Amino acid sequence: MLQRGVTIMGLLNGLFGKKEEEELAEVPEETEAPSAQIAVRIETLRDFTDIDRIARNVREGSIVLIKTKDLQRKDLGEFQNCVAKLKRVSSTYGFDLAGTDEGYLIITPTFAKIAR
Repeated sequence: MLQRGVTIMGLLNGLFGKKEEEELAEVPEETEAPSAQIAVRIETLRDFTDIDRIARNVREGSIVLIKTKDLQRKDLGEFQNCVAKLKRVSSTYGFDLAGTDEGYLIITPTFAKIAR
């Protein structure tokens, strides 16, 4: 941020009819450090037991991207049960849950919403 600086020489030059030259002084911009950082975690859903770890991460304030393609290919029924449990956990805690075409699930804490 630049501001006009006024010097004594510039003021005297202005009083005695001389052309005043402008001086620019650089003033450092105040930056605020972020009060909190949001972690984005990438987890792999391998089986039903991974859901507790994922839910704990989201409750702690992390946004979690969940890779699901391996489980979808290996056992579609287990995958469907995991998604049903994630939906119940999301509903209970107020999380937002969405899936992508690429085989990921995104789950966010209550302070973040997924734009659809």
